[in-house]
Amino acid sequence: MKSRLAVIALSAALLSGCGFHLRNALNLPADLGPVRVLGADRYSPLADMLAEGLQRAGAQAAPAEASEGVATLQVVSEQWADTPISNDQSGRAQEYALRYAVVFSLRRADGSTAVPQQAVELSRDYLAPAVDSIGKASEREMLVRELRRDMAAAILRRVDAASKPAAP
Repeated sequence: MKSRLAVIALSAALLSGCGFHLRNALNLPADLGPVRVLGADRYSPLADMLAEGLQRAGAQAAPAEASEGVATLQVVSEQWADTPISNDQSGRAQEYALRYAVVFSLRRADGSTAVPQQAVELSRDYLAPAVDSIGKASEREMLVRELRRDMAAAILRRVDAASKPAAP
């Protein structure tokens, strides 16, 4: 029991010494008001993830039919691309870069811009040998889910950064 406590105390001391800090909670702009998320696609999983993230941060969800007095996080576009980055001796692609690019903006309820339109791009590399087509599809699907989750977090961090006052 004492050894466990010693290990925990040592771990805490090492982590605090290296500069590690937990990320603070997401802060939304104070004058944001009720928020709705508009996706580039009506059934966009990214829009759903963003709406859930905003609600967890304390934002009030706006009714879908509301258009006045509502802040809008708009996903203007989502684009996916697979780019081959290496080939085998037969010229078949073996390694790919999966890229995910999203353009978004955030407007306050009064119509002013909280976050100007900007693009975020994420990418991951994965192996896709020609002989393993089943593994290729499942790895790519897993990367798509992971990139979508990371994209939602990146967009919410940008919203958070926009809510902080500028440094003097």
